[in-house]
Amino acid sequence: MRAFKLLLLSTALAMTTAASAEIRVGFVTSLSGAGSSIGIPYGRGAAAAYEYRSEVGGEKIRLIQLDDGSDPSSATRNTRKLVEEEKVDILIGTATAPSTIAMAAVAGELKTPMIAVSPINLTASGEQWAIAVPQPATLLVKVVADRMVRDGVKNVGFIGFSDAWGDLVYTGAKAAEQAGLIKVLTNERYARADTSVTGQILKVMAARPDGVLNGGSGTQGALPLLSLAERGYKGRNYGTVALINPDFVRVGGKAAEGIQVSAGPVIVAEQLPDNHFSKKISLAFREAYQKANNMPTTDVFSAYAFDGWLIFLGAAERALKVAKPGTPEFRTALKDEIFKTKELAGTHAVYNFKPGETYGVDDRALVIVKLENGTWKYAP
Repeated sequence: MRAFKLLLLSTALAMTTAASAEIRVGFVTSLSGAGSSIGIPYGRGAAAAYEYRSEVGGEKIRLIQLDDGSDPSSATRNTRKLVEEEKVDILIGTATAPSTIAMAAVAGELKTPMIAVSPINLTASGEQWAIAVPQPATLLVKVVADRMVRDGVKNVGFIGFSDAWGDLVYTGAKAAEQAGLIKVLTNERYARADTSVTGQILKVMAARPDGVLNGGSGTQGALPLLSLAERGYKGRNYGTVALINPDFVRVGGKAAEGIQVSAGPVIVAEQLPDNHFSKKISLAFREAYQKANNMPTTDVFSAYAFDGWLIFLGAAERALKVAKPGTPEFRTALKDEIFKTKELAGTHAVYNFKPGETYGVDDRALVIVKLENGTWKYAP
């Protein structure tokens, strides 16, 4: 009987060891709240990524997804739950810049690597545990400013969110101003939950800009365009990749027609030459997205989650040679290997990371696209 009990115990321990060997990924996004028009695509992108590849180095991957409700405090709680209770090896998220910043703070505190899918500035002191997948706002706006110059637009009105994302876009606009590309006339802001921007748009129009730079995102990014159209604005509109979203196109309607934005090449993958770094992997992403979600991809955000997964896969394969999943040693190795990522071709960019820097993309990560008849068109 004692031998039988020992056998049961050893079997249970073996099963526990086997279970802990899986690599656990904690994914946080905004499936509800003001950021859901972006967060839901992120979630679908994660599903596509898991469909694309659910194991690495012979180890199964377990994906655990939580909704932060577009709330930074909820993102903080979710991050702690994933690390302390679910024992995840890595974190990926989330849909809004404020919530992503909150996640990154906890990731650093709990020494868990994190791949951010929203563009943010990470200024944490001490050891760096997080990187960001998207193109930084300074690069996004620099490419747009170059297009403004070509279009003969010099004086620019700015309106954007009254949060970290709006700050990032405005900072990028001021950097373009300092480079002598444009002159920024206004700095108008609105909250993600606002339903009207009339007061702000009146101030923008009073400045008589040649063009307007939109520092919003998703559905709420359409508000300034609707208000500008109502007041007879005839100038040009510009924005960033944050506006490439079906709800933005639907809500913006005719008011959004003609807007030019900087975006990753994945959005026009089928128009790229066969030797372009993004084409093959972008088409593979679209296939996995269709299988996972039973619909075609029509946004740009889901591909950020997919690229984050590619970065994780490459780093995990190398980290498995150093330590076992579920251990502090593996998390450290995973973090170290993320920063060793070199020339990894994704849907949005070719990624190169190194310690001390948040972003790992260059000019190859962006093209200009224009909204024509409700469809984004490549505008080289």
